Amino acid sequence: MFKKILIANRGEIACRVIKTARKMGIQTVAVYSDADANALHVKMADEAVHIGPPPANQSYIVIDKIMDAIRQTGAEAVHPGYGFLSERMDFAAALEEAGVVFVGPPSPAIESMGDKITSKKIAQDAGVSTVPGYMGLIADAEEAVKISDQIGYPVMIKASAGGGGKGMRIAWNAQEAREGFEMSQNEARSSFGDDRIFIEKFVTQPRHIEIQVLADKHGNCVYLHERECSIQRRNQKVIEEAPSPFLDEKTRKAMGEQACALAKAVGYTSAGTVEFIVDGNRNFYFLEMNTRLQVEHPVTELITGLDLVELMIRIANGEPLPFKQEDLKINGWAMESRLYAEDPYRNFLPSIGRLTRYRPPVEGKTARGGIVRNDTGVFEGGEISMYYDPMIAKLCTWAPTRSEAIEEMRLALDTFEVEGIGHNLPFVAAVMDHPRFTSGNMTTAFIAEEYPEGFQGVTLDEPVLRRVAAATAAMNRVSEIRLSRISGTLGNHERKVGDDWVISLQDHEYKVSVAADHDGATVIFVDGQKMRVTSDWQPGQSLAKLTVDGEPLVLKVGLIPMGFRIRVRGADMKVYVRTPRAAELAHLMPEKMPPDTSKFLLCPMPGLIVKISVEEGQEVQEGQALATVEAMKMENILRAERKGIVKKINAAPGASLKVDEIIMEFE
Repeated sequence: MFKKILIANRGEIACRVIKTARKMGIQTVAVYSDADANALHVKMADEAVHIGPPPANQSYIVIDKIMDAIRQTGAEAVHPGYGFLSERMDFAAALEEAGVVFVGPPSPAIESMGDKITSKKIAQDAGVSTVPGYMGLIADAEEAVKISDQIGYPVMIKASAGGGGKGMRIAWNAQEAREGFEMSQNEARSSFGDDRIFIEKFVTQPRHIEIQVLADKHGNCVYLHERECSIQRRNQKVIEEAPSPFLDEKTRKAMGEQACALAKAVGYTSAGTVEFIVDGNRNFYFLEMNTRLQVEHPVTELITGLDLVELMIRIANGEPLPFKQEDLKINGWAMESRLYAEDPYRNFLPSIGRLTRYRPPVEGKTARGGIVRNDTGVFEGGEISMYYDPMIAKLCTWAPTRSEAIEEMRLALDTFEVEGIGHNLPFVAAVMDHPRFTSGNMTTAFIAEEYPEGFQGVTLDEPVLRRVAAATAAMNRVSEIRLSRISGTLGNHERKVGDDWVISLQDHEYKVSVAADHDGATVIFVDGQKMRVTSDWQPGQSLAKLTVDGEPLVLKVGLIPMGFRIRVRGADMKVYVRTPRAAELAHLMPEKMPPDTSKFLLCPMPGLIVKISVEEGQEVQEGQALATVEAMKMENILRAERKGIVKKINAAPGASLKVDEIIMEFE
């Protein structure tokens, strides 16, 4: 077995590989850029080598710098993780030439399957059903429009070397094809150093289902069942699960066997994933093969009990697979929620900054018999950089059934504390409660269809609001009792704790009385409903773990005047707990209106101005492109919300702006 492995990556996946290597008794080497000098993967590794400036094209994807780090440390093998150099044939070839083992497939397999254009041609030649498209190289935007017209809209524009949702656009007309080609090419060049683009028909109402394969150097290949990856935003996966709620055993077997046949056809070894589009009739079409470990591999590990990183290392060491296809059963159900540094209330725009609070749920067995797992590459006090992918963590849960796995995820998301940056925890929590998701009836268009105006927060159902009202009434009682016991107060100003309160939240108002005892409190609503609340929460704690009517309830808690800021199940709300007289007076208070920013174009995220598309004095129409902002390697076009005239332009290309800085003003 190898004595030392270098991980040619960063963040969560580098930490993930280090954990398994440590378990196997293998020393690890981390590489890092200036931006990652204090990163978690650097702290976890046995050794660390600095490889350059923050931009990936000056550090993590510079092959010569990785090779220098290998020579400095004497690493015998390299695990590439995902992204960066993981699917670069020239990197695998350089390692082979240097006598260093690549923990992945051989370079010819990467060349033939890692490139999306080549892999589609091979799949077609092998008789695999593929989505109609143009597999040749496309010279410019005008040719892209002609090809798109011939295929028929909508079309998918993809970077050949793409991954992680970068370099991908859906175009519904010629103008979008032109813009999409240019933006995909720019993103691909920036992220992968390869700006080749291809175009294919976009299949409407599709499911994205992928098959995990494992192949050794002795001719054995197995499939580890499927993952459902249909919950996507901008072609970037957000929630994954295994198995799929849609497949039957016959389709699963057919897809798995086809995936293995394709792997064998190119001499594939190591872990790999064959992605399919599946329609409503369970017809499946080859999409692409990822010749690396997938981001979402933990859900497969949870339902099979296997460690894919360990198996990759053992395969690279020449060991045969220790099991056969018939040994691989599906055990229970697993969910994965990707926690991204992006603000769902600002149309999911990237958010960067310092994690002032980062407290994931406790990993391991839960009180309900499930499992919680959190794969992460960050820590409290660490910084989310603008230079890399915005993923903070992958929160996973397992349970015997799908509904139980979803409930475990709900509680885990409610327990997860993240402060200091915008993040998508509220959104993934909302999805977990969405009836269409819980029914399993979803496609890759789920987010676009269910949240067409973006995410505006969650309005909780009335029964849930009552549980929150009961919980906050009991919590307020604890706070009031503590205040009444403050020493040194004037003798004639004794604070009395009343029993009657009015709880106001999300346009609902509940009149309650609280009967407290040593073990908890009984909250009695005016209509006679009673709820028993128990908890060990104390004022000042940011997380309240309660039991309301025998069921667990986890609330993120902040203090506001006369109440709490409560976050639960994707909702972020102010909960006021007032005396009856204070509640009566509160109805007379005027509501403060937000400031009018309609005459300004504000930068919606920290980012770099790539392009200003208009001039001062120019008349613009609704929907017209005004500026392009790049953040975390993704380009975002800012468009006019209404017709107007540009009065002043405050920012120029190359400027680095903060959130809500003014880009331009309108008359």
